[in-house]
Amino acid sequence: MKIIVGLGNPGREYMHTRHNVGFDVLSILSEKEGIPIKKLKCHAILGEGVIGGEKTVLCLPQTFMNLSGQTVAELISWYKCAPEDIMIIHDDIDLPFGMVRIRPHGGAGTHNGMRNIIYLTGSDRFPRIRVGVGQPPEGWDLKDFVLSTYRTDEEKKIAFDAFCLAADAARCFVTDGIDLSMNRYNRKEKP
Repeated sequence: MKIIVGLGNPGREYMHTRHNVGFDVLSILSEKEGIPIKKLKCHAILGEGVIGGEKTVLCLPQTFMNLSGQTVAELISWYKCAPEDIMIIHDDIDLPFGMVRIRPHGGAGTHNGMRNIIYLTGSDRFPRIRVGVGQPPEGWDLKDFVLSTYRTDEEKKIAFDAFCLAADAARCFVTDGIDLSMNRYNRKEKP
């Protein structure tokens, strides 16, 4: 069994913001795999289905981003799975906009949602897909930047292409494991 968790903030005002990368990627994966995400459990909205013969849960936490660990800890308890079987998808300001990076585990970096997950579960062994949103422009507050939307058609296309790549990488993680997902989908250059 595998679980894919897309990090974001619940609520219409946060839809399609840079901080909600995880929600947007899971929306694409849900549509591609025909797994509707609509079941309430573990402080989240879940979709349960099968991807490539593997039972898979798609998860959108309904806690706010900085409390994502509550949902992930409940998922581990409910589904009796190891952190290595839970892929976390989130935004990353330290990656160039549109770049996708897959890692088998590691620290939280600058991401408060990951920091909370590691703190509440006691593990950093979660595979993750980081989608670059870039640095805020000069004079912008970081919070305002990550809670902003993509404005131009070019920004929207770069973001959508990255989301599709991340969704494919998550599917590959489920069907073929983290190593192949990293080898196949880690982008070497800026988009």
